[in-house]
Amino acid sequence: MRIVRLLIPVMLLLGTATRHASAQNTGNPIKVGAYYYDGWGGKNAKANDPNEPWAKNAPRQVTKRMLDEFADREPLWGWRSDSQEIMERQIDLAADNGVEFFLFCWYWRDTQGPINLDRIAKLPGHESMHRYLKAKNKHRIKFGLLIANHQGAEITGTENWKVATEHWMQYFNDPQYIKVDNKPLVVIFSAKGIENGDLAGMQEVSQKQGLAGLTIAGCGNTAGKNFDVRTHYNVVPGYSGGPEEHKYSELANAQRKQWQGTKEQPYIPTVIAGWDKRPWEDPSGNGKGGAKQGWYYTDRSPAQFKSLLKDAVDWMDVHPEQTAQERLMLIYAWNELGEGGYLVPTKGDPKASYLKTVKEVVAEQNKKVK
Repeated sequence: MRIVRLLIPVMLLLGTATRHASAQNTGNPIKVGAYYYDGWGGKNAKANDPNEPWAKNAPRQVTKRMLDEFADREPLWGWRSDSQEIMERQIDLAADNGVEFFLFCWYWRDTQGPINLDRIAKLPGHESMHRYLKAKNKHRIKFGLLIANHQGAEITGTENWKVATEHWMQYFNDPQYIKVDNKPLVVIFSAKGIENGDLAGMQEVSQKQGLAGLTIAGCGNTAGKNFDVRTHYNVVPGYSGGPEEHKYSELANAQRKQWQGTKEQPYIPTVIAGWDKRPWEDPSGNGKGGAKQGWYYTDRSPAQFKSLLKDAVDWMDVHPEQTAQERLMLIYAWNELGEGGYLVPTKGDPKASYLKTVKEVVAEQNKKVK
């Protein structure tokens, strides 16, 4: 996934005093969701290249640089996650560690020519969600959609947004679908890629299909757009600013600076587990074609991540009028291994220490509200 490209100054919005704001706590437990990227299955683009033997059995988004320089990011079950067994294992991992729902990336990829939703549903990028839907332990966590309307997956025109919404009704009507304000939550990756008429068309379709409507969240700058909620996929200073090493604290502060909402358009805070997309960058061809070199943040730690998680909870405690009443928090990401934001257990972190910090923060919060 690409990110919101913002170069923003380091700014700490929350003082330590907010850690003691329990008097203003709404009394509701937090609900933690994680973005799920479905890039770790299928056939690698270089699989049939005799000069690239490493790619023969590699999944789509793995690069040679990942294997050579970033092997510590390989999940304990291997680079491939395209099996029912591994999906069910991930559901249990999430549920056991405080993650209440996955937001699966969903790609249109059919805006030119005749619409073929059956074909779209089978395209690479949707397999993991369908494995989730078939999982025997599906009941343990909820799910939702992040509409990845960018980089060749743009949905253009109100009619296409309506057709897509009709297709998504099968998911919205699933009892495990995540809701905000008693309506299915849909997150739109690119707020600038959808117009108010398109948003109205989505609401119209959902209401005609018997729902009270949708809660539609826009990522990034939602000015002038009739989104119900604002959020982010992530916020990364220096996305294409050249290869520079930076501190995780700068990355964390960039997220904090965005935690601002209104009663009319609440904000769902995003917490970032890390950022380092060098495995996808390499002018020699060992990365992904077209990946621009940018800043990377190498000193992340579970303690720093936990501090950011707690600050997000504290922000919701102090500003209940600026966030959703369900007190949702979104983590970038469950498994963005190529970009350095992940919670899954890996060879470099076999005990899933970042995931365990989620469990600790959720347990602490639940203890407060009981």
